[in-house]
Amino acid sequence: MPDSTAAQQRLDAWRERIDRVLGSVLPSPNHPPQRLHAAMRHAVLLGGKRIRPLLVYATGAAFRTDDETLDAPAAAVELMQAYSLVHDDLPAMDDDALRRGHPTVHVAFDEATAILAGDALQSLAFETLTSAHVEAGARVAMLRELSIAVGTRGMCGGQALDIDATGVSGGMDLAALEQLHARKTGALLRASVRLGAIAANADAGQRRHLDAFADALGLAFQIRDDLLDVEGDSATLGKTAGKDAAQAKATFPALIGIEASRQRLQALAATMQASLQPFGVRADALQALARRVVERDH
Repeated sequence: MPDSTAAQQRLDAWRERIDRVLGSVLPSPNHPPQRLHAAMRHAVLLGGKRIRPLLVYATGAAFRTDDETLDAPAAAVELMQAYSLVHDDLPAMDDDALRRGHPTVHVAFDEATAILAGDALQSLAFETLTSAHVEAGARVAMLRELSIAVGTRGMCGGQALDIDATGVSGGMDLAALEQLHARKTGALLRASVRLGAIAANADAGQRRHLDAFADALGLAFQIRDDLLDVEGDSATLGKTAGKDAAQAKATFPALIGIEASRQRLQALAATMQASLQPFGVRADALQALARRVVERDH
């Protein structure tokens, strides 16, 4: 998969840009309710890979869309991601005390504040998306994509399937596991690409190639996550390692083994590269981002 210094520099610049945008969008902890606002900022601003907003920027840039047009959808998907992590970490869900190398929100604050912070981040994501500098029809299309990605057909549905599969004797087959993660992890990643494509006014044929890329990326992201949970350490990951096995989670290494998971990851990398070939050098940032997802260590 091609990688270029220029593409990596663009990703790094967007990474800095989205942190500034998020800092300006989030409410000030000096304004009431101060504790809730502080919890929201804790959830969003203490690190993170920012893969989803980077996908928005990199997709839009492939069609020469300016960064300012992409700021709102990029911020919206990261706010939505932060909400999902706050709620995933709650005792009733994955019950984790560490996220991005810091105490999770319910640990740093309290459980009730964490629930409210997640709710408020989800609401802020939609509010932010309504301010996107695109035509009204494009804003509606963006809102629809994000709504589907986080509902029962997307992230929430995938989380429910994951809960149902956890600790169940006999587990699930590969097709069911891929469907679970296409919702839980893949849907918001796919929506990030689609929001960039909507902002860029990409045509139907271009969007089909981008969807193929995004679907492969979502699955690759999850497989790499599963492998890191087995092979990584908590200090590097910024979250608790080994929890999948401890909680009898449905994962790719548990179902098909570590080596087969690695092979599947490489096959998905090839699919991503092929899906982006029609765009040529315009997709260099997307190619570099795909490489980052496949090779990441946290």
